[in-house]
Amino acid sequence: MSKQSPDTSAQPAASSDVRRLLGDLDDVKIAEILVLRPSLADLEDVVICMAGDHDVLAKSGHHVPVTAARIIELLAEEEEEPEIHSPPPKTGEG
Repeated sequence: MSKQSPDTSAQPAASSDVRRLLGDLDDVKIAEILVLRPSLADLEDVVICMAGDHDVLAKSGHHVPVTAARIIELLAEEEEEPEIHSPPPKTGEG
């Protein structure tokens, strides 16, 4: 009887996997990602796409899975959020 090693890329990702592969994200963003129940393969696809190498996936006939695409959208939303700045100083007019 031979033991086969499980395909780790199909395993569900944990918060530590998200941090390791996608960087230092806040806990809320990690929770939003984990709600999607991504696999390690999904996270790896996100890394490839975020690095600008999505054409590598396309050339190999591999399409970005829906879960990975949604994670990319979540990360893009974070980048688009405007930073909160102090209001401009008031002038002496008035």
